[in-house]
Amino acid sequence: MNAEEEEGFRQFVAAHMGPLRKLAYLTCGNWHTAEDAVATALAKLYPRWRKLDRPDLYAKTMVYRAAVDEVRRPWRRERSAGDEMPEVALRDPAAATDERIRVQAALRAVPRKQRAALILRYYLGMTLEESAAVLGVSVGTAKSQTSRGLSRLREVLATERIDLRVAENEELSRAVA
Repeated sequence: MNAEEEEGFRQFVAAHMGPLRKLAYLTCGNWHTAEDAVATALAKLYPRWRKLDRPDLYAKTMVYRAAVDEVRRPWRRERSAGDEMPEVALRDPAAATDERIRVQAALRAVPRKQRAALILRYYLGMTLEESAAVLGVSVGTAKSQTSRGLSRLREVLATERIDLRVAENEELSRAVA
């Protein structure tokens, strides 16, 4: 790789590191695992950098897959005593923060593939075709996973008395950000 391509890769990483980390975190639910997944994905992206037309889509696909793989690794199954401690969600006086915590908790109740479809479509703002490519499924499957995920999210949020109506895209993006 020449110096110009390396600089392009560095700029790409600097510009996309935050969203990639958030995608990984929302996929696996652990910041340390998310960082490992992003590092793994970027290591795989580097040698392929000059061959790709859409490195952003490739990176999102690789981060999603790496986050799922990181959770499956055998050493991740070994739990420390701290993992057994329940995470206590503290109420923040600011309504926006409180809503964000509840939506994040509700997202954790949505099945993994549906949650990934929701994150890709509404949080990252990808089209159905792009999200289908990242998930490695057909457009129809991506559409149904998104629809089912929204239904499940609405059910969970209804028990919390949060109403997520027509503005799912805007609400979900704001609540998870």
